[in-house]
Amino acid sequence: MYQRSLYDIVMEAGHAIDQLTREMQSEDELFASTLTLRAVEAQLLIMAHTLGNVTPVLHLHLMQVDWMGWTVLHDKLRHGVQPRREEIWYAVNGLVPQTLGLLQDLRRRHPVWFEVGY
Repeated sequence: MYQRSLYDIVMEAGHAIDQLTREMQSEDELFASTLTLRAVEAQLLIMAHTLGNVTPVLHLHLMQVDWMGWTVLHDKLRHGVQPRREEIWYAVNGLVPQTLGLLQDLRRRHPVWFEVGY
């Protein structure tokens, strides 16, 4: 149940980020929109914090995830460290899609790990 909850939180935040940035044409457009940027950063913080709590089993099976990238992003967002433009843009275009894809693939390969009663 714990792993399923983490999965659901990460997926929901990732899909929210996708919705917020789908129509954007460039990095400049995201950073010019203060409200959208705040919403994206809030969802990234949720994802980064949640991914920091994955079980050792999930961590071991998600070795391709850029864990260092998530750690740096989490630290900057949590502590309000600026500048963080590069990290945000990398997360939106790299970390989020990669992590969602790897999680979906892991769930396909090991569905029992993500069952509510597990």
